[in-house]
Amino acid sequence: MISKETIDIVKKFRDDRNWSQFHNPKDLAISLNLEAAELLEIYQWSADDLECLKRLDEVKEELADVLCYSILLADRYGLDLDEIIQNKMKKNAEKYPVEKAAGVSTKYTDL
Repeated sequence: MISKETIDIVKKFRDDRNWSQFHNPKDLAISLNLEAAELLEIYQWSADDLECLKRLDEVKEELADVLCYSILLADRYGLDLDEIIQNKMKKNAEKYPVEKAAGVSTKYTDL
């Protein structure tokens, strides 16, 4: 899980630059999506290379950007990351019970 120290570093970086004024939910969500697209771009045209290990440093950079914007969006709404992730995993466990979902990639509506 992301530590409080890491979350505080992300928020301090923002606050030191007085960027909170620009971080409304809409723009944070857009930025998160743009960074996710940059992560996806690493895998574009990779053919059979599904892991792109030669580009792992780029994966780390883009994933960090996605996580930073996720932290900032959660902070904007006053959300607890542990709580929202744990709640989502509980819902996922209900949608994808082990006895039906183990070893298959079928969508929950088709299990």
